[in-house]
Amino acid sequence: MAAAAVAASGRFRRQLMRRLLAPTQPILRFDPRLMGSSAHGETSKADPKETPDHNYESLRVTSGPGHVLHVQLNRPDKRNAMNRAFWSEMVECFNKIAKDSNCRAVVISGAGKMFTSGIDLVDMASDLLQPQGDDVARISWYLRNLITKYQETFSVIEKCPKPVIAAIHGGCIGGGVDLVTACDIRYCSQDAFFQVKEVDVGLAADVGTLQRLPRVIGNQSLVNELAFTARKMMADESLSSGLVSRVFPNKEAMLDAAFALAAEISSKSPVAVQSTKVNLLYSRDHSVAESLNFMSSWNMSMLQTQDIMKSVQAVMEKKELKTVNFSKL
Repeated sequence: MAAAAVAASGRFRRQLMRRLLAPTQPILRFDPRLMGSSAHGETSKADPKETPDHNYESLRVTSGPGHVLHVQLNRPDKRNAMNRAFWSEMVECFNKIAKDSNCRAVVISGAGKMFTSGIDLVDMASDLLQPQGDDVARISWYLRNLITKYQETFSVIEKCPKPVIAAIHGGCIGGGVDLVTACDIRYCSQDAFFQVKEVDVGLAADVGTLQRLPRVIGNQSLVNELAFTARKMMADESLSSGLVSRVFPNKEAMLDAAFALAAEISSKSPVAVQSTKVNLLYSRDHSVAESLNFMSSWNMSMLQTQDIMKSVQAVMEKKELKTVNFSKL
């Protein structure tokens, strides 16, 4: 059976390539009607469905149309402050999402009036300010392990192969900046502001902002100013600096756009999309030569996917990609 399937696959590829290379075949041109028409009909207005595999104290995870998951910071009465449960639940949540073959894109937002007020100092004080022990080396070892654990809370978003879209409204303070800079795409509403708050509570940001923000906005002077002063960066400045790619008049419009974008992404080949994310991140952290070598090694297997044939055939037949049945990944 396996040999027959491989042979059939080879015949299909050869037939499709003959069609592509035939002299009578019309030249394929970009048709904007093929882009995005499926996504824009699928917005946040769709009824969300609870996901039985995700039960958390600080998060709410629902599924929408188009293989999209919605992860909400869900402590609205506490301005989505990051309590002790949050730091472990985010890791559990995104480790599950990374392995979820039904999910192809993720939207992160905050319930209530703001995205997040940052770390919940009341809940976390005993861990951070009153570590156990009376030996400097052992207390330091404990704190190092704790900080490393908290760093993984946001690194797990970056490691997840599914594209993650942050939809930010109201305040995005302290740990919120750590979170959104680990995401792949950032949208915000006009009332949003960003604040690297850590210096105001006597510490240097230590779970991602100082490492990712300079790479995201590419302006070291601005990063230094924000980190040294803890001043607010409002929506328009965040757009002009490159922290976000779009600003919307209100939260509802922003969420509609974020879910439309997620649905658009999820209509593409999951092999292509997830391979793209992996290689973009690798290229960020390596030289051009190293990244090209990694890319050739990666695509030596990924180019053999049936998704290429399905995508090309859909374009040739002027079908929308949402009609293509891509296998789970």
